[in-house]
Amino acid sequence: MSVCDPDGGLHSLFKGAIPQQYFAPAPAMRGAECGDADLDAFADLLHAHCAATATVIIEPIVQGAGGMRFYRSEYLAGVAELCREHEVLLIVDEIATGFGRTGSLFACEQAAVQPDIMCLGKALTGGTMTLAATLVSDPVAADICRSGAGVMMHGPTFMANPLACSVALASIDLLLESDWSARVAELQECMRAGLAPCRDLPGVTDIRVLGAVGVVELDQPARLDGAQAALVESGVWLRPFRNLLYMMPPYIMTAEQARCVTDAVVRVLGALPGHKHG
Repeated sequence: MSVCDPDGGLHSLFKGAIPQQYFAPAPAMRGAECGDADLDAFADLLHAHCAATATVIIEPIVQGAGGMRFYRSEYLAGVAELCREHEVLLIVDEIATGFGRTGSLFACEQAAVQPDIMCLGKALTGGTMTLAATLVSDPVAADICRSGAGVMMHGPTFMANPLACSVALASIDLLLESDWSARVAELQECMRAGLAPCRDLPGVTDIRVLGAVGVVELDQPARLDGAQAALVESGVWLRPFRNLLYMMPPYIMTAEQARCVTDAVVRVLGALPGHKHG
């Protein structure tokens, strides 16, 4: 079938080859009223489709591209339990949250969850080289190794990239040998204190900080127009995302440097059109 089939297009070409995906409602954020409704909605979805569901994929504790949302560990624990009950694999995406970013070495530890598959990247090499890793449980590894090759093979192009792997090992050693937990806690307090004045700015709907992740949420994306250029002029590089201005500072950043970042955020947001007082 042609890719340019006028009746079905690309979707028609791959119909039946792409697995169906189902999306559960986003859980309530930390601090919000949260009963059983969030988990009930997920449970209903999983129960309805468990016979044809292979995996559940979730970003633990922090939903990044979903809006930099911080949610309760109890929700993650409940999702993991439901996956076990329905014999569905649980995949956690720790690419953004791994290696201490949320205050624990891995975010899923906050819910005492041991996933079947864990995806890692970014901080794996300290951000110096491109590398990702997929960790699997013993049962998953055993199933993979039952293939004809008999091993978990890497693709032949890079064969796991020995240079990047060496960098990752060195980066992990540096992290574990350092007092990373105290540094993350210090950054958390610096961002909480430094971003607090943003609450008084028009258009700001929420300020939230967890570990070394700080977020300023506005009521509309247009309010951030010009923010990045103004921040760069102040010597700070941040990337607005939709209606969010977020920061994920390196752990080696000092308290003074962190204050420079938060001061710039408060100053720039306060000077943007629609944010001026009086």
